[in-house]
Parts: sequence; structure tokens; C-alpha cells
Amino acid sequence: MTDKPLSKPAAIADAAPLLPAAPRFLTSAFGGILPGLALTVLIAAASYGLRQIPGMGLVSPLVLAIVIGMGLHNIFGTPAIATPGVKFALRRILRFAIVLLGLQLTFAQVRSVGFVGFSIVAGTLFSTFFATRWLGRLMGVDKQLSELIAAGTAICGASAVIATNTVTRGSDEDVAYAVACVTVFGSLSMLIMPALLPYSGLDAHAFGLWTGASIHEVAQVVAAAFQSGQQAGEFGTVAKLSRVMLLAPLVIGLGAAAIWRARGDKEAGHASPPMPWFVFGFIGMVMLNSTGVVPVEVKSNIAIGTTFLLAVALGAMGLETDIAKLRLKGVKPLLLGAAAWLFISLLSFILIKTLM
Repeated sequence: MTDKPLSKPAAIADAAPLLPAAPRFLTSAFGGILPGLALTVLIAAASYGLRQIPGMGLVSPLVLAIVIGMGLHNIFGTPAIATPGVKFALRRILRFAIVLLGLQLTFAQVRSVGFVGFSIVAGTLFSTFFATRWLGRLMGVDKQLSELIAAGTAICGASAVIATNTVTRGSDEDVAYAVACVTVFGSLSMLIMPALLPYSGLDAHAFGLWTGASIHEVAQVVAAAFQSGQQAGEFGTVAKLSRVMLLAPLVIGLGAAAIWRARGDKEAGHASPPMPWFVFGFIGMVMLNSTGVVPVEVKSNIAIGTTFLLAVALGAMGLETDIAKLRLKGVKPLLLGAAAWLFISLLSFILIKTLM
């Protein structure tokens, strides 16, 4: 009996062992994340490189990372081989970076703000968050996007947006839009508040509190507050960090509320609402840092690494964001971001003038 020629699928199957090992490694369980992870790391590195250009140093590497990622995705497309690594950066690396954020905070910093100062920070934060969500409903802005804009404005900019989205579960376009809003309006505060200082009637201490209680990003607070001197700069930074600490209870509260709503909703089926357990890691890091056992040099290096990891996660976010979908959201979310910015700026100013 003569041998029959192999069919095409059989021939390919027989030839499979002759293929080089590298492609199979890149599609393995661990190796599959490497191409996308490498791409997101390169994007994060590029965001830091861009900050070396004169005038770009004030722009957060997180913002630059998402812009670079969006540019690559919308011009060239994100390669399919990169998808597992991009998703890994969006989930695992993001959560790990948020846990590490806790090492930048201590309970002593909160105490140094004082009862009145912390009450102003907390009152402004929660009022802004819930007022923005309510206004979003009135304006017809999607619930998820309203919640992300509310969190980014009320707490700490891009970091709060991506942390809150672990519970909110908005689209990548929602996250990108919210990050854009907090970047634009936080930058406006950074420029406008120092110009208003001579007319505000605030001393250095009160001005630092105003910047820390209302400006979106930590870097923007530092840039604005230190223009009024060392005392304002240091107190503004501490006030802002005490505000960042409130990220944990807010995100945990949102997760608990989602679970409670799902239990009462028969249509939820077997859906498992998210509980952001990684936020407890954040709290644990704050507790560890408050003991003073972590050396200053170690904390400094971890802080740099944390920001880089967040840039990696934002780069991944950009790689999954379609500008065409972003445009479809229209101008209403931008107006919501503007309203939230005015609300937090005016409310914090009124409280400081009244209570300090």
C-alpha cells in the first residue's frame, strides 16, 4: 500500500515541532503577557522622557502616558499579541501601584492638618463627589463617567479615576475622558489660584489648605502652593495627602454599595459586584508607614516606582481607548467637569474663610 500524501492540516501539525520555540513561548500563560507589558513599559518610559522637554515638566507622566497610548492605538492600532500584557497592566499592575501609594501617607500627616483643616478637606471632598454625581444625572451624563469625573475632581486626579473605575467599571473611553477633565481643570487651578492670592485675603497657611483641598493632582498642588512660599507649599502638600487618604473609604464604600444594590436586584443574576480588596492593602501600607520602620530612602525610591507603575497602567488604558468613541460622548461631560471644578474651588474657599 502506497503512502498517501499528508493533508494540509496534517502537514502543518507534523511540521509544528520544527517551529522555533520563541513564538510558542510568547503565547504561553506567562510569556503571553510579555509583549504587551513591554509595550506599556516603553510608553511609561517615553512619558518620562517627554517631561525633559522645557515646559513639559509640570505635566504628569500619567497624563502623558495615556496620551501616548491613545496615539499609538488610534494611529497604528494595538497588536493582538499585546492584548494579554495590556490587560495585565490594567488590572494587576494598577492595583499593586495603588497599594504602594499608601507608603506616601501617614496618620501623623492627617493629624498635622488639624481637626478643622481635615474637616474642611473631608467635607469638600464628599460634597463634591456626591454633588457631581447628582449634577451628572441632571445633565444626562452616563453614570459611570459622572462617577469617574466626581472621583478625579474630589480626590486626587488620574489616580482616583483609575482606582474608582475598579468598582465603577466604566469603559476605557470613560476613564480617558475623566482623566482629560481633571488634567485640564486641575491645570487651570494651578495657574489661576496663585494669581488670585493677593485678592483672596488668605495667609500662607490658609492658601496652602485651599490648594490642597481643591486642586486635582498632587503635582498641581505642589506647583501652585509653593508659589506662595515654603509654609504654604508644605501645608498644601500635607493637606492634599490627607485628601488622598480618603480614597480608600470612598472606593470601599462604592464597592459595598454595588454589592448591596446587586443583592436587591433580581436581574443581577449571578453577577459578582466588585469589592476593591486591594484598597485594604493601601490602608495596610499607610499603617506600616505610620510606624516609621520604612527608611526614608526606601520610601523615596518606592514613590518613584509607584508613579512609574501608574504610568504603565495609564499607558495600557490609552492602548484600549478609541478617540472616535471619545468624541461620541460630546461636550456634556466636559461641562460637568467644569462645574465640579468650580464647585470644589468655591466650596473649599468659603469653608476656609468661614472656619479658619
